[in-house]
Amino acid sequence: MKNKNFKGLTIQFIPYTEIEELRSGERVRKLLNTILCNRIIILQGKLKSEEEARLIEDTMAMVGHVKNFKGIELATINPSSNNLGFISKMRHGLVKALGAQEAVTIIGPASIVSDIRRDPRKIEILMKK
Repeated sequence: MKNKNFKGLTIQFIPYTEIEELRSGERVRKLLNTILCNRIIILQGKLKSEEEARLIEDTMAMVGHVKNFKGIELATINPSSNNLGFISKMRHGLVKALGAQEAVTIIGPASIVSDIRRDPRKIEILMKK
């Protein structure tokens, strides 16, 4: 049963292992290509600050030059280990030392996502009507 009036929303999960071997510019390009397909990205981990800055710079350069592209909304949530007990902090440190990515980054096209709100326990993605 197909409804031609229904518009779909695609959310794409990208595990950190999929981008960890890429150079910074390649990471940014991969993310932008996904966003240009009107997909919301859930990225395991977070970008380096210079990669995030490059993503924003490249996005701003594209606004006005790519049809219907209005920019991006981006937010990272990273759980804090401040409230953990000693044993939990040790376990948390060991897992982090082994390379586990505990942060989550959400990136979406501004034509779909109007705002991303976050607090330590949740992320709210507000969609445009």
